[in-house]
Amino acid sequence: MSILYSVLDLAPITADGTSAGSFRNSADLARHAEKWGYNRYWLAEHHNMPGIASSATSVVIGHIASATKTIRVGSGGIMLPNHAPLVIAEQFGTLESLFPGRIDLGLGRAPGTDQMTMRALRRQNMSDGHDFPEQLEELRGYFEGRNHIHAVPGEGLNIPIWLLGSSGFSARLAGDLGLPFSFASHFSPDNTMPALALYRRHFTPSDVLEKPHAMLGVNVIAADTDAEAERLATSMQQQFLNLIRNNAVPLQPPVDNMDSIWSEFEKAALQQQLGASIIGGPETVKKKLSSFIEETNADEIMVNAQIFDHDARLRSFEIVADILK
Repeated sequence: MSILYSVLDLAPITADGTSAGSFRNSADLARHAEKWGYNRYWLAEHHNMPGIASSATSVVIGHIASATKTIRVGSGGIMLPNHAPLVIAEQFGTLESLFPGRIDLGLGRAPGTDQMTMRALRRQNMSDGHDFPEQLEELRGYFEGRNHIHAVPGEGLNIPIWLLGSSGFSARLAGDLGLPFSFASHFSPDNTMPALALYRRHFTPSDVLEKPHAMLGVNVIAADTDAEAERLATSMQQQFLNLIRNNAVPLQPPVDNMDSIWSEFEKAALQQQLGASIIGGPETVKKKLSSFIEETNADEIMVNAQIFDHDARLRSFEIVADILK
């Protein structure tokens, strides 16, 4: 199975861990991912979430890039309405200047947090994302030197911009602009095929891309046996369950039986949201990944694995790399 494969890291903070430990684990995973042939290592912007350490996304990207040598490092993504485009241009211009040819800028329009935290982040700029195309145009203008204000560093640098989405808005915009597109199949599986169809149908060749390039985020929890993978996956299931319950906590250790934790309604809701997750031993994962790639015709896969134990998380990514390389 030959396809580009990458890492999405939410920099998990475990129930027995700290942010500092999370950053050490991320750097360790990134070094292994580079060795195992992963193409990119992206970090996500989330705020007010006790289980996710990558809120200062640009800073953590620098940390990961400095711990590695060749793997591309970027954002999956920066939530652009939370920021002035000039600031993002300067931050990523700085990263690209420090790590030339290795930085990606993935952009989303969601807040990546709750409404109260969004207001704390945005202060007077209470964008609801409707002006995302205008913000994107301003940001691209800083890199291309089309604005009256100069982004230093940033102006004149070639930093690949990706649009991220979990619905059709960014899919169509990415297509219209001829940009690469990354879809969040890992938490919005039902919208995957409609968004891909929209992106490909509206794709217009650009100076950036001659043809569409779609990367799909997917939860993959792999272990040496199906049973062990199913147990490891309960940490991810508990994380989503706690989000549904509005009870954000650090990543919890795995349990033997989720039925003692969730209700039937919650179980159904999670199965819908996590329906595209691939969980199992090597043969199970290989079969399910192959079917997923064939069905979606993805150009690249971005693997997310919320696993409590760091060594088990490393093993999961190693198994996936063995399958996809």
